[in-house]
Amino acid sequence: MTPDAPSFSFLPGADASPVILHVPHSAREIPAEVRKGIVLDDGALERELDHITDAHTARIAEEAALLAAAAPWRFVNRLSRLVVDPERFPDEREEMRAVGMGAVYTRTTHREPLRPEDTDPEPLLARYFRPYARAMADAVGERLAAVGRVVVVDVHSYPAAPLPYELHGDGPRPAVCLGTDGFHTPPELAAAARTAFGEIGDTGLDSPFAGTYVPLEYYGKDPRVSALMVEIRRDAYMSEPGGPAGPGLTRLASALAALVDAVTG
Repeated sequence: MTPDAPSFSFLPGADASPVILHVPHSAREIPAEVRKGIVLDDGALERELDHITDAHTARIAEEAALLAAAAPWRFVNRLSRLVVDPERFPDEREEMRAVGMGAVYTRTTHREPLRPEDTDPEPLLARYFRPYARAMADAVGERLAAVGRVVVVDVHSYPAAPLPYELHGDGPRPAVCLGTDGFHTPPELAAAARTAFGEIGDTGLDSPFAGTYVPLEYYGKDPRVSALMVEIRRDAYMSEPGGPAGPGLTRLASALAALVDAVTG
């Protein structure tokens, strides 16, 4: 990736599809200039990437897009969330700031130093966070203009055992956790996801991770934008931490395609 290249890709789907599969945490790439600000040595950084990366989720989304009757659009982050986390609030609204994991992380999954505590987040927010947020908002706006509604499906994964950074790690850890929002997740969307992922294993709502991603200019304002976070427990499809995918990946892609078909209409 060249220094001036976008840190994300917006991959086209069917003209009539309202669905955007959002894949924010699947990549491991860290630009050289960003790496300089991380205090971990190379070995420790690789171990942290094993824990923090939602491995293979871009592939799950890609295979689901191929299986769906009408291909969804896909918005994929090409850089590690250790560069910036595009799903965090960039201000005091973000609860993960309490453990050094706001939009720009200063702590690791094990609450060890990742960057100096006095790191100025602004250069990273300006270079990576805001362009990503703008592009995602534009993608939602484009689909609204085209078909009049949008369904953002966040594709994530999470470890079978809680990591020290988790603020709500003492609750249930189902095979598929569905993160919801009181404004943007209609009951029928959550119900469709429960049906689609039922063959994978147990499903649950908002534990251990809650909420879902909507661009801030639409958040809490535009009911035409619905959204759901799909958090897949990693032992359902891969070896932890950071290992290869197994046969469960194909089943998950099929389930995600079924959800896409159900909400596309």
